[in-house]
Amino acid sequence: MAARIGVGVIGAGKHGQRYVAHAVRDVPRLRVVALSRRDAAAGAAQARELGARFHADWRDLVADPDVAAVVSVVPPTLHLEIAGAVAAARKPLLIEKPLAPTGAQARDVARVLRDGGAPVVMAHTLRWNTAVQAIRERLATMGPLRTLVVNQRFEPSTLAWLDDPALCGGGIMLHTGVHSFDLVRHLTGREPIRVVCRTAKANTIRTEDNFAALMVLDGSDALVCVNGSRATLGRSGMIDAACEAGQIVGDHQQHVAVTVRGLERTPLPLPAPAMTVRAVLESLVALLDRGEPPPAALEDGVRSVQIVDACRASAAGGGWADVPPLGL
Repeated sequence: MAARIGVGVIGAGKHGQRYVAHAVRDVPRLRVVALSRRDAAAGAAQARELGARFHADWRDLVADPDVAAVVSVVPPTLHLEIAGAVAAARKPLLIEKPLAPTGAQARDVARVLRDGGAPVVMAHTLRWNTAVQAIRERLATMGPLRTLVVNQRFEPSTLAWLDDPALCGGGIMLHTGVHSFDLVRHLTGREPIRVVCRTAKANTIRTEDNFAALMVLDGSDALVCVNGSRATLGRSGMIDAACEAGQIVGDHQQHVAVTVRGLERTPLPLPAPAMTVRAVLESLVALLDRGEPPPAALEDGVRSVQIVDACRASAAGGGWADVPPLGL
């Protein structure tokens, strides 16, 4: 039996704990050997419970000889420096979205990792969502797309750093909007090339917590709208696609989907819901053990942040803004 892969998790806080828990419980090929997080007392206690090492400085975790692969679950403002260190160490990396606070920095992160040559999993986790996968498969049979609406709704966050631009790098468009922007690309197979966007602040002070954007897709006349809110007590993730042969209405958070023809609604058969963080970790194993490419690549991470940039430019200027070329 092959030796288990030792992983180190940078950012073992609220979201990072999910990676730690799934790696420990659900992915037998992985072994958590090291942790790092800003809250040193909490991190040291976590590490003791796991029989792992705690590194107050994430650089020491990257250099740890027992760490064969790194999982980075940190604010996007930290990704470029971490990517450089991981690339220099030539260690595989699982990196959470968003890839960076700006499209230019996202390109830099991708170039550094590409130059390093180590395997990378880009954790745009909705690509592992089984409702999304079923909707995408059915969409391919529904004829030309006419209209697509994608949205996400969340309760206000209790994390203070998400309203600190110096650390978070942006508001809801960057932190959860990238999911929806990536879904547009993933579901349609086309690139957004122009956007017009408005943003609002309901509970936040320095970053937006609501946005709505219209998009033009390359080579398509379909009307596309993406919007998000982190100012409601409901949580949902709607996908509403109108095609020549009918409509698909689904929700990747609620795990439901139906096809609609006329007034007839037919449930779309869905596989069991996936624990997407576990599935992303399993993709890391598949990449390292068998060379299987993951569903999301670095280019996808870059593209989503470039769309955020265009939305910001539109919201600031009040008109349409172009999404720049990938540039990799």
